[in-house]
Amino acid sequence: MVAAVLTLLWRDVPGVTELGRLLEKEGFLWCQPTKVSQQALSQRFLTFPAILFEGIFHEILPKLKARWSARQHRPLPESVQFTLSKFEKIWCADGSTLEALFRKLKSLEEVKPGSLAGKMGVVLDLVTRLPVEIWFQENPSASDIRFEENLLDLVSPQTLLLLDRGFYHFQFWQKLIEGGIHFITRIKINAAIEYQQVFTDSYTLRDRLVKIGSGTKKTPIVILRLIEVRIGKVWRSYLTSVLEPEILPPYVVIDLYQKRWRIEDAFNTVKRLLGLSYLWTGSINGIKLQIWATWLFYAVLVDLGDAVAEELSLPLDRISLEMIYRGLYYFHGASCRGEASDPVKYFADHDNQKCLGIVKRQRKPNQRLIVAPFPEKQRGYDQFFFQFPPKPPLTTCLQA
Repeated sequence: MVAAVLTLLWRDVPGVTELGRLLEKEGFLWCQPTKVSQQALSQRFLTFPAILFEGIFHEILPKLKARWSARQHRPLPESVQFTLSKFEKIWCADGSTLEALFRKLKSLEEVKPGSLAGKMGVVLDLVTRLPVEIWFQENPSASDIRFEENLLDLVSPQTLLLLDRGFYHFQFWQKLIEGGIHFITRIKINAAIEYQQVFTDSYTLRDRLVKIGSGTKKTPIVILRLIEVRIGKVWRSYLTSVLEPEILPPYVVIDLYQKRWRIEDAFNTVKRLLGLSYLWTGSINGIKLQIWATWLFYAVLVDLGDAVAEELSLPLDRISLEMIYRGLYYFHGASCRGEASDPVKYFADHDNQKCLGIVKRQRKPNQRLIVAPFPEKQRGYDQFFFQFPPKPPLTTCLQA
């Protein structure tokens, strides 16, 4: 069943009938050709316990993390390297609503058109890019705060969480801080704050200690750092529970939160690329089966991408997981012809990586991250986001 479900994903098999033909004529992955009736396959997809796939997911994650730890030649982003010297883990947490159920299946004939399949909560390791945990809620309208208790049970001290505004909940923040867990999030518009201390106040950056909350049971008072950066004419604001700039400098906070988008990239990959936006069945067991199988496939894809990054001595951010996924078709053909046996070597080959688009193009040159706790004291702090062209000599201006 694991081979069958993963084959549905990576070969984009349109249905159980075609999967049965594939199994009978060719076999797939580690399964030899076997004849199985369509009815038997369909019934198996409806009744196979999703908890078994969940067990495989949790069993393989430590092995993939160990493989990641053994790799030493692909560099990590500067902000991540700096933060790992202060914290043990950097995790992103977010929720995502599953798409509407397709009513072509007989089991969905009575379902109201446009009904959503539920909501999943995901924790992603920003360092390894591997999923840490996945939760499922049958109610698609459930708020992200429904996953707060799960998150509190999962995280341990010395963890830094990157949270979106779906977790904008003062009681939750207070519990995290009391447990030795820190976070970075975005502040809501028109939030009532009281300034306590100023660390930095310049034209492009403001870093201040603030008190937020009304003091009620629902909104207790929390002391946080408010970091604001000027991008053009717009100020972007971030909140963090790390109160000392020496531990987490302001530009490190900003850069880390920008990397929170990695979890959105993960949602995009599992939904659009791996097909989680198309649900096979309307049963809760079937939906969970597809969720666990898709994230299992995603974890293996990240591991393969990281291995290619290691082979090329490039950051994982430079490797396109989508093109590696699409390149599996070409590797399979080369393997059948006896021209390739190692997917990592195949994708790292200069001709293949260029033809398949494995390495992303750099849109702009890398800029060195400012890690000073008080950047106004360091010359050039305003170059973190911008590279202004040098001014022409005065003689050139006069001639013009």
